[in-house]
Amino acid sequence: MTQERRKLSRRDFSYYMRVMDEATGKLVGHLSDISASGFKLDCPRNMPLNQNHALRIEQTDEISNKSYIAFTARALWSHIDELDPNLFNVGFQIVNMTPSDYEIFLKMFNTYGNQKKTY
Repeated sequence: MTQERRKLSRRDFSYYMRVMDEATGKLVGHLSDISASGFKLDCPRNMPLNQNHALRIEQTDEISNKSYIAFTARALWSHIDELDPNLFNVGFQIVNMTPSDYEIFLKMFNTYGNQKKTY
C-alpha cells in the first residue's frame, strides 16, 4: 500500500452532488470524497490526468443561495471503481476558485463530509 501523502483530512461525501463541465454543461461525475483542497469523483468515463478542467458543482439551498460554484481543478489520479467496473474514481486538486466560492466549498465539506472511519 502506498504511503498516505495528504496533509488535509478527507471525508466521505454523504450527499449526491453533481459536478459538471463548465463549458459544455455535461455531467463529469458525482462527489464521493472531499477535502479542503480537493475531491474524488465517481465518473462514468475516465478523465485526462495532469490537465486543468473547468468545472462547476451544483448547489443546494441549504449550502448556498447560488445555483452552482465554478472553478478549475486538476485530475491527479484515476482508477476503476472497486465495486462498479463501469465507473472511474478520479482524484482532483483545486487549482483556482474565487474566495467566495471557496467559502461555499468549505461549507459543503463541513456539512456533507463525513469523517472516515478508522479501524
